[in-house]
Amino acid sequence: MKNLLGLVVLFATTYLFGQVQVTPDATGNLQLSHIIWMLQENQTFDEYFGHLNAYRTAHGEPASVDGTPVGASNPAYSGGGTVNAYHFTTVCFEDLTPSWNESRRDVNRSNPLSKTSFPMNGFVYSAANYAINEDKKHPGSYADTKGIRSMGYYTERELPYYYFMATQFATSDRFFSPILSRTNPNRLANFAASALDVVNNIPSGSSFKQKTIFTLLQNAGISWKIYELNGNTFLGYFSSYGAYKAAHVFPISQYFTDLKNGTLPAVAFIETTGPQDEHPGENVQKGSAEAAIIINALRNSSSWASSAFIEAFDEGGGMYDHVPPQSAVIPDSIPPNLSATDDKDTYSRTGFRIPLLVISPFAKVGYVSHTVMDTTAVMKFIEIRFGLPSLTARDAAQPSMDEFFDWVNKPNLNAPAPPVQPTNAPCYYNKLP
Repeated sequence: MKNLLGLVVLFATTYLFGQVQVTPDATGNLQLSHIIWMLQENQTFDEYFGHLNAYRTAHGEPASVDGTPVGASNPAYSGGGTVNAYHFTTVCFEDLTPSWNESRRDVNRSNPLSKTSFPMNGFVYSAANYAINEDKKHPGSYADTKGIRSMGYYTERELPYYYFMATQFATSDRFFSPILSRTNPNRLANFAASALDVVNNIPSGSSFKQKTIFTLLQNAGISWKIYELNGNTFLGYFSSYGAYKAAHVFPISQYFTDLKNGTLPAVAFIETTGPQDEHPGENVQKGSAEAAIIINALRNSSSWASSAFIEAFDEGGGMYDHVPPQSAVIPDSIPPNLSATDDKDTYSRTGFRIPLLVISPFAKVGYVSHTVMDTTAVMKFIEIRFGLPSLTARDAAQPSMDEFFDWVNKPNLNAPAPPVQPTNAPCYYNKLP
C-alpha cells in the first residue's frame, strides 16, 4: 500500500507534455466558472511596482516585494557617469526598443550572450541608441537621445488603481514575459506557449498551424471568447482564426453585454493592443483607467463570485528592471529564425519581469508570490482547470498558480471598492522627468 501511494503521488506531481495535467492541489480551481486574462503592453515590474512596498506598509501589509534597489542606476550612454532611477512626472514617454539584440544588451551591455553575468546595465544604452537611430531617419523625432527615459518609474501617485489592486489582491515579483524579445513572439507565446520561430517581427502573410489554448478549449467543448478593444487579435496569425472568428471573436462591448446577461464564457481573453494598452508613446493613466473599467465590470457582475481575472503585460518594453531573465524550458523543437545580424541565442530564458494582478474572490489578500513563472503559466492554469493537455514543454513546466488563491475562504469576495484611476496627470514627451 505504501508503494502504491508513492506511485500515486509521483503521478500527481508530474507534468507531462501533451497529456492531461494533474497537481495535488488542482481541485481548488474547479470552483472557477470563468477565467479571464488580459495583457497590456511593454512595462517592467520595477517601472510600475518597484516602489510598491511603501504603499503596502502604509496599508498594513509587509514590505515583501523585491522592488527597485536603493541607488539603482545604469551607466550613461556616453560611458561617463550614471543615470539613476527617478520618479516620472509625465505619464507619457517616448518609445524604446525591446527587440532581440537590444534585450540581450539590456541584460549585459558589453557581453550580451553571457550565461553567467547579468549586471542589467544596458537599458540606458539601448534606449539612447534606438532614439539616435530613429532621429537620423526622422530628424527631431526624439527628445531623449540619452536613454534617460528607461530609468523612470511610477508609484501610487500616478497608478493608484493598480497599487490598490496589487495590494488588496495578489501579485508576484517573479512573473516574467516568456521570450527575451519584443511584443510579437511574446504575444504568440501567450496563445501557443511557443514563439513559433519568431525573433522580432512576424513575417507578412504568416498563418501558423500550431494549436493554441483556444484549439484545446474548442476540442474539449469549453466555451471561450476573445474580446477586442481595437478590432484586431493575434489569433489572426493562426490558420484556425477563420473557422473561429464568427462565433468566438467580438468587440469589447460584447464583454459588458455578457456580464450583464450572465453569458460570460468559461475562458476569455481581452485583446487591448491599441491606444488603451499602456505602450510607451501612449498615456499610461488612460490605459490603466480602461483596465479598471474592464475589471470593475466583472467585480460588479453576477459572474464575480466564480471568476479569476489575470492582468499582466506582454513584455518589458526596454524599461529598467533589476532582476535578470531566468532560465526556462525551451518550448518545442522550433528554433528562433535568426538573421545574420541577430545574436545567436535560443528560447532558453524568459524575458524581463512584468507587472501581474491576480484578481478574484479567491485571491489571497496582499499575497506576493516569489515563484518564477512566465505568462504561459496562465495557459497552465486554464489547462488544469479544464483537464486539457499542455501545448508545449514551456507551459507544461509552469507552476500551477494555485498559490495565489485561497480556495476555502474566498477572502476577497467582498473586497473594498478600489480608488478611481485618474487620467489628468501631465502628459508630455519633449522633456524629462
